[in-house]
Amino acid sequence: MRCPFCQQDHDKVVDSRVCEDGMAIRRRRECINCEMRYTTYERVGDFTLKVVKKDQTREPYMREKLRRGVAVACSKRPISDEQIERLIGDVEYQIIREGESDIESMRLGQLVLDRLKELDGVAYVRFASVYLNFDEVRDFVDEISPLLQRERSAEAEEV
Repeated sequence: MRCPFCQQDHDKVVDSRVCEDGMAIRRRRECINCEMRYTTYERVGDFTLKVVKKDQTREPYMREKLRRGVAVACSKRPISDEQIERLIGDVEYQIIREGESDIESMRLGQLVLDRLKELDGVAYVRFASVYLNFDEVRDFVDEISPLLQRERSAEAEEV
């Protein structure tokens, strides 16, 4: 494993933990050269999945691409990197359980949206605006209205 700071490939593992409900191992590593610490994740490698785009082209599923999209939606929100990793792991686990080798991009986006809705309403709307191609302000209003209604119901129950 190359150090992301100095690019040397000599490190030591200082901590290992099971994460993502047993679907991954999180390792804290320390570079022998520069002594900086960084985190790596180990996951099952046989996960070959193709994403079917709207124009019916297929491209390999890229975890990092999905992670970037979710991270942008979650930026400046009280959501940790661990929560983002767990969300993506949950989505991948569901896809694996379904046993499909191809997934429609809209289905993949919906799986993420379902989890973001429970995690953070603002991140949900941000992700939805890109994934569902909001064109007008009305699209935002239509998506936010049920969230506001649910929030008001929860507040009323607390009182």
